[in-house]
Amino acid sequence: MSDLVVRTKGRAGRITLDRQTALNALNHSMVTGIAEALDLFQSDDNVALVVIDGAGEKAFCAGGDIVMLYETGKTNPEIGRSFWRDEYRLNARIARYPKPYVSILDGIVMGGGIGVGAHGSHRIVTERTVAAMPEVKIGFSPDVGGSSLLAHAPGHVGEYLAMTGGRMSGADAIFAGFADYFVPSARLRELVAALEETGDPGVIADYAEEPAPSELAAHAAEIDAIFDGPDARTILARLAGTPFAEKTANTIARNAPFSVVAALEAVRLAKRNPEIEPCLVNEYRFSHRVLEGHDLYEGIRALLIDKDNAPKWQPATVEGVDNAKVAAAYAPLGAEELRL
Repeated sequence: MSDLVVRTKGRAGRITLDRQTALNALNHSMVTGIAEALDLFQSDDNVALVVIDGAGEKAFCAGGDIVMLYETGKTNPEIGRSFWRDEYRLNARIARYPKPYVSILDGIVMGGGIGVGAHGSHRIVTERTVAAMPEVKIGFSPDVGGSSLLAHAPGHVGEYLAMTGGRMSGADAIFAGFADYFVPSARLRELVAALEETGDPGVIADYAEEPAPSELAAHAAEIDAIFDGPDARTILARLAGTPFAEKTANTIARNAPFSVVAALEAVRLAKRNPEIEPCLVNEYRFSHRVLEGHDLYEGIRALLIDKDNAPKWQPATVEGVDNAKVAAAYAPLGAEELRL
């Protein structure tokens, strides 16, 4: 398929996301194609490891096909739900894959890109990496197993990243537990060639370097003091008094209020049971229901369709969010529950 390049080179099974006009964002055929490639590589004794990367220098993968959700969600929500079911099953598959799974997280890595990259066994970032779980910015909540990653982040960094949708550098991604190694982008070609030749992920250490200091780590103590609050209202009330706190408050104020509260709930649920499978089940409950609401469509409209960056959220403030409705968004789906 044109959006995905799958091949075997030496000891490596290679997968390249190649949808550059959309910053390699995932569509349904790419999700199923990756799953089929993993089946192929798992059964091939000549393949010692898998390497996944993105075509071009701008992005590994900027997310999922959210415009498709906007266009189909109200009239035929099963299209989006089917996409999510297959995507989340792929995320779980990657996390449990029996062979080393090396992801080259160079450039933009957001949403669905986190799902196919950050659950791998060997995750490489560069000086060009810009990683995020930005779902709250479009009226959604962290998915693709992101709540599991956020739950494993040190201290209350996961809550901070979920509620802000904040961006991480490569160094930040390593600090937060979304990546393992920093390799300069100029050395990636040489690294991949070594992986293909040897089939040994141990060679990554020969190319890895110490990244620049993490800004996220520098603010970790302040994040912990603020984001350990029992609820979103308490956390927001604490966001004052320092430039970092005020910047964070301004960031959250632009996000969908219901999503901000729901994202915090997703991380708190994940901290109680942080394995990827229960996290994906919880995330799917929210995803399944979000297509019946308002904010996702409004967020996609404002960001990508009309591009006015002026979404009209419902409700308009965190104070107006009904906590019972947030809890209901994560309630079991009965016969519609995600099966992994």
